[in-house]
Amino acid sequence: MTILCVRFQWPARYEADVALPGLLGLLEEFTPVVEALPPDGALADLRGAERYFGRSAVELASVIRVRALALYGVDCVIGAGPGPMLARVALRDARPGLTRAVPEDADQVREFLAEKPVAALPGVGAATARTLGEYGLDTLGRVAAAPLATLQRLVGAKAGRELREKASGIDRGRVVPNAVSRSLAAERPFERDELDPDRHRRALLSAAGELGARLRAVEKVCRTLTLTVRYADRSSTTRSRTLKEPTAHSAALTRTAYSLYETLGLQRARVRAIVLRAEALGPADQASYQLTLDAADEKIRRIEEVADRVRAKFGPGAVIPGALAA
Repeated sequence: MTILCVRFQWPARYEADVALPGLLGLLEEFTPVVEALPPDGALADLRGAERYFGRSAVELASVIRVRALALYGVDCVIGAGPGPMLARVALRDARPGLTRAVPEDADQVREFLAEKPVAALPGVGAATARTLGEYGLDTLGRVAAAPLATLQRLVGAKAGRELREKASGIDRGRVVPNAVSRSLAAERPFERDELDPDRHRRALLSAAGELGARLRAVEKVCRTLTLTVRYADRSSTTRSRTLKEPTAHSAALTRTAYSLYETLGLQRARVRAIVLRAEALGPADQASYQLTLDAADEKIRRIEEVADRVRAKFGPGAVIPGALAA
């Protein structure tokens, strides 16, 4: 067992941008090979640490958990496996105080995966899972047993091959060290657990507007938007989407945020906080854009530029959407 997938469960008073870098530093005390998974997770490759400390990855996971609680007051759930994909799948079964480990034996790995739903695989979205389910391929065991040609016909040549490999327990992934600073987050906690979808959407509008303004201020664009919804029982749901083109346009970020929220299908969910994160940042002057002849869109962008100048002079609350002023 060499890879850990850690998800931190910090209290509502914590801000993700403040808490996550310190917790990543804690992991880096054990290994320099740490990949941030904003807003609340990370992968850590402990191959060298196992030899150095003379302890298994599961034993080191217990030490990491204790230190996170002692130094930051943050509990965590941890999955362990021979590779990043298997560690992330194991995380779904993990509980606070108990590390869920995937066996290293190939037959045991296949047995571990066999009864899990297709959506348990990282990178398999709702649309792909629904397509496979329509043909009776609703578990990883059935996907692994299906003919390769069938999978490729359903989801494409490359995706079908990768899907079959992952369902069979073949994990070719690796932990890629990155910097949490390659993302920006805006968190909107509620004073009370909030049931009203309209208030959820207003929080998304506010967060998307903040992210857009911050991206434009540093002349960056983002390629991916991630939504995390934290509930009253301290559980959370995260959805990500790659944008059609890199952007710092608040209206585009808001549309994507609303779309991500709709995919959750929340019905009277008691929401404690909403976190919106812009990821895969890059320089705005190096991004490519689809040309448009839409006069309305150009007008909105010009208004956005003026609003940015007004906020820079008079403060972030000088110009806000009408929905937030009510």
